[in-house]
Amino acid sequence: MDTIPPAEPTDPSGIPGSAGTASSLTRAVLEIDEYAAGLGWDHPARLFALVDTARLRAEEPELAERLGMGGEDGNAPLTPVEQDELPPGQPLDEFLATIAWPEAVAGCALTIERLMLPPAAETSLPTGAPEAELSRWVAEHPERQEVRMTVAVLRDGRRESAIRLREKDSATEVLTGPDLVPGLAEALAATFEG
Repeated sequence: MDTIPPAEPTDPSGIPGSAGTASSLTRAVLEIDEYAAGLGWDHPARLFALVDTARLRAEEPELAERLGMGGEDGNAPLTPVEQDELPPGQPLDEFLATIAWPEAVAGCALTIERLMLPPAAETSLPTGAPEAELSRWVAEHPERQEVRMTVAVLRDGRRESAIRLREKDSATEVLTGPDLVPGLAEALAATFEG
């Protein structure tokens, strides 16, 4: 497991359950987006556990030290911890249905690359086509956009997303909001049910 070092200290009051959680969740999503951006494009999906930094340092000091979360360098309220690679060839929805997080995990996040079409182009999608044909049609469409989506949810249901277009690959061009990728957010939230 790799931890993503925080870019800079944040308000420690943003731990899950406090008033600053929304901003700490946004910060975690943007940290993951920036981490993925540093790796470049054309990578498989990556899954992250979001842990309460203070709780991890208190309950698992040796693990926190191994993850580089000791001292003042671990001030971010939520720490993204990258999980093992997703199984190749397994549909994402099937994989997510197999996940059950331990209680110490405050939330989770996923970053994934996809092709998107503008709403006008979606009206001309071939109906009833097999998935492979539909994927090929989208990949060949002249208005397609390559995007990286980073979606995070907390155990209590709060969510945040970041979308980065490949053609505008800059941290200043990242769009954020809680409802940008609702289907993926729902799938991630379901990993905390039961």
